[in-house]
Amino acid sequence: MSRATIVGGGLAGVEAACQLVRAGVEVDLYEMRPVRATAAHHTDRLGELVCSNSLRNATLETAVGVLKEEMRRLGSVVMRVADQHRVPAGACLAVDRVGFAAALTALVEATPGIRVVREEVTRIPEGLVIVASGPLTSPALSDALATALGSRHLYFYDAIAPTVTADSIDMTVAWKASRYDKGGDDYVNCPLDRACYDAFVAAVLAAEKVPTRDFERCVYFEGCMPIEEMARRGRDTLAFGPMRPVGLVDPRTGRRPHACVQLRQDDAAGTLYNMVGFQTKMTYPEQRRVFRSIPGLERAAFVRLGSLHRNTYVNAPELLMPSLQVRRQRTLLLAGQIVGVEGYVESAATGILAGMNAARLMGGLVPLVPPPTTALGSLLAYVTHPTRREFQPMNANYGLFPPLAEPLRGREKKLALATRALADLARWQAELAAPGVHSSVA
Repeated sequence: MSRATIVGGGLAGVEAACQLVRAGVEVDLYEMRPVRATAAHHTDRLGELVCSNSLRNATLETAVGVLKEEMRRLGSVVMRVADQHRVPAGACLAVDRVGFAAALTALVEATPGIRVVREEVTRIPEGLVIVASGPLTSPALSDALATALGSRHLYFYDAIAPTVTADSIDMTVAWKASRYDKGGDDYVNCPLDRACYDAFVAAVLAAEKVPTRDFERCVYFEGCMPIEEMARRGRDTLAFGPMRPVGLVDPRTGRRPHACVQLRQDDAAGTLYNMVGFQTKMTYPEQRRVFRSIPGLERAAFVRLGSLHRNTYVNAPELLMPSLQVRRQRTLLLAGQIVGVEGYVESAATGILAGMNAARLMGGLVPLVPPPTTALGSLLAYVTHPTRREFQPMNANYGLFPPLAEPLRGREKKLALATRALADLARWQAELAAPGVHSSVA
């Protein structure tokens, strides 16, 4: 096997390809766009972000912040490009969506050893293969993968939030601030009093929705819930969710509003803003009508409306080893959201490990897994644990980490978990660099 094949040019596929060529292995990277489109993508660029421009919290007080730092230390190209195309987002790492994808595509296409092939893959290729086709895997490849795995896919629905132009927001009503003034004035806030909020919830519930097709079940991921589904669970659910007003004071009244819609900068120029947490399955005309009832958005110009699409993932506990190898076919690895991790960062991180392990297999070495005390190791331990039942996708979170030897609470505990994770990752990397370690495949 002189070359490796990667199917899918998303974040995971790009990370895997760069890890392989760094180890001296040439790669054929297949991306079906623009030959075949998806329900969510708008361009043919590699690593296009579709549902948000945010890579979430960047501090070590969160597991996803630790995961990003681990990725940087493992040579992540996604983190390198994201840091270069960062836009203001408080404590979060958000990027200029267009600039990020364009730069990532240019980097990959200019990397010696990577051949980008623009065609749809409809069967599992021969040799060493990483399938990183993402949650929008085409039906033909999905069928081929199901045959290869000997198992049916699971699936859930993911949702996209609307984006508006900055100059269409009424800043005499809205104001810029972050909750508790953390991160400066990176968010635009649209306040709602109780009467306005109740009317908004009623409008969301009554709005026409895009119907679910007969052959699909509605299985939502809890971390990406459509607002109408949240509203259906109770009148105040949105006010305690994406519309929570805590840490915000309306400068017009000097008081905290009953609820608040936050918008986050979506591009480097600051001309576009994304409605945070406002994923929806409302029809396009209904979205315009309902969202323009929000104070400050009465004249909102929508450059992108919300949508909902089917996402595919496999039953990882049953099918995958922690190395991301398929149990019954060790030269086939999976990476990205298809393995049952949720989020851009988590998806990209699995691509790093899949690329590292594919390179080790090509060199006759034993595939490895990061320590379970790291953010990546703990996530992999969760999604590939063979005894897990009723599997659902998972984000990186501190609840997956093994407990500390010393009982701590709150921020002190989180920072201690972060410190341990990065120290253990450093030790693991040092062990990998030692000559003769894990020298042959068992």
